[in-house]
Amino acid sequence: MAAPRLTAPLAGSLDDPARARDLTRMKRLATGLFLLAAVVFLGCVLLGEEAGAWVGYVRATAEASMVGALADWFAVTALFRHPLRLPIPHTAIIPRKKDQIGESLGTFVQENFLTRTVVAEKLATIDVPGRLGTFLSAPGRAERLGGDAATALTGLTQLLKDDDVQPAVAALVERKLHETPAAPPLARVLELVVDGDRHQEVLSAAMRLMARFLDENRLVFRAQLGDASPAWVPDWVDDRVFDRAFAGVHRFLAEVAADPRHELRRAYDARLRAYVHALRTDPATAARVEEFKHEVLAHPAVRDWSGSLWTTVKDAVLAAAADPTSPLRARVTALILDGARLLRTDPTVRELVQRHSGQVAGYVAERFSGDLADLVSSTVARWDTDETSRRIELQVGRDLQWIRVNGTVVGGLAGLVIYTVAQLLG
Repeated sequence: MAAPRLTAPLAGSLDDPARARDLTRMKRLATGLFLLAAVVFLGCVLLGEEAGAWVGYVRATAEASMVGALADWFAVTALFRHPLRLPIPHTAIIPRKKDQIGESLGTFVQENFLTRTVVAEKLATIDVPGRLGTFLSAPGRAERLGGDAATALTGLTQLLKDDDVQPAVAALVERKLHETPAAPPLARVLELVVDGDRHQEVLSAAMRLMARFLDENRLVFRAQLGDASPAWVPDWVDDRVFDRAFAGVHRFLAEVAADPRHELRRAYDARLRAYVHALRTDPATAARVEEFKHEVLAHPAVRDWSGSLWTTVKDAVLAAAADPTSPLRARVTALILDGARLLRTDPTVRELVQRHSGQVAGYVAERFSGDLADLVSSTVARWDTDETSRRIELQVGRDLQWIRVNGTVVGGLAGLVIYTVAQLLG
């Protein structure tokens, strides 16, 4: 036995009290005309032909009006229910054919509205980039969109569990670092340093730091010399030797730091350039760098860093996104405003957006037209049958009642014409 199909109530917005009153008023009008024709017909029957020849004309008109009114009442009523609740064949059409109507409506929408051609023709008449640019450039709109983006980002990160994402991010970072050769980027970095003479600045800083280190640890070095010197050497000799050596080292460091053409600097430059060349051409040098890279990546501190990378980045981005005064929010707002300006003023951007909007909309219509048609048909299929019939009658019933009114009037005129012709021919 098939499971009963669930039905869904229709939206309450269709239940318009004003429409209900108009429908009731039109029903009363149509029924009133029928009753008027019936009263006139009954009066003519009671008067009989003795009252005059005109009675026949009026009776024929009233009789035809009654027939027209009853026929059109039957036709209109048969759309929504069984007339007089009698199961007459081919009546209650909407309740019986509700599902088929839904399928036909979905197919009609799909074939006549959701097509690439129709969508493209419609968009061709619309200034898509201009409207989009005006929308984005409205006062306060960029700031609100930035806030909405921050809210959406927060909601997205809340859906993602840190316990699931963090290991994946750590594994991805480690895999990329392991897969990326270290020698080429290191060679490029050193090459940029050498070409900009940054390595000489580093050497100068190192000389100054070394001189400061020696000054701060002078007593330590003097004590080391005293311990290493033979016991029979007098202290004043050790002092003189130490002072001369210490001063010589200081002079050397000062000379290297002050002379940009010092021999040590040229040797240092040549060695560094040779190392850059070796990183690019010597497999053994590249292998040593790669081995060192793997040792660094295997260090517990680096593993802890890669494991916490997701949390760190996420917290930083969320904090910046939540702060209306943060540079991130300011940058997003500026990008939106720049985009709005380009959409309104830049011919290239406008042409590109206009063309691609038609292509995208056409693709979406073509790709999802079947789904939208199925949505229409399945939604109609879930509607309650009696409720659907009542709502449709509420929407179009007032116009349908005019059919009854017209049927009464036209039927009466037709009856009058037929009776008149018959009298003329008789």
